[in-house]
Amino acid sequence: MPFPDVLGAGAISASGMSAERLRMEVIANNIANAHSTRSANGGPYRRQDVVFAEVLDDSRALHGLPAFRGVQAVEVVEDPSELPRVYQPGHPDADAEGFVSMPNVQLPIEMVNLLTAARAYEANLRASQTFRQMNEQALVLLRG
Repeated sequence: MPFPDVLGAGAISASGMSAERLRMEVIANNIANAHSTRSANGGPYRRQDVVFAEVLDDSRALHGLPAFRGVQAVEVVEDPSELPRVYQPGHPDADAEGFVSMPNVQLPIEMVNLLTAARAYEANLRASQTFRQMNEQALVLLRG
């Protein structure tokens, strides 16, 4: 077995942890800006989400070997959903009718997404730990 194949499971788990860490950071940013009516873009904050993609090794697929090599965060995109409008005539960002455009962040959804990302991170961490323990046991047997 080639050496990179020995470390493949660890690399896949590490890529999953890296992607989920970025996802948790983006979700935390969404939660922090849930009431921000002004952003760097000039309008209210727009919810962001992370787009994942699989990492494939096409050269391995040609030889009938598993081609999956992990996951990566491709980009962070803004949610195009409609911004809710709230009637607050005294607000500095209110329009002529007294309505304020608020961020399209829904805290219950963000909390569920955060828990999901944390559990996915933990699953990748557990897989990485198991992989390390299996390699340690293999080395003990080889020294044997």
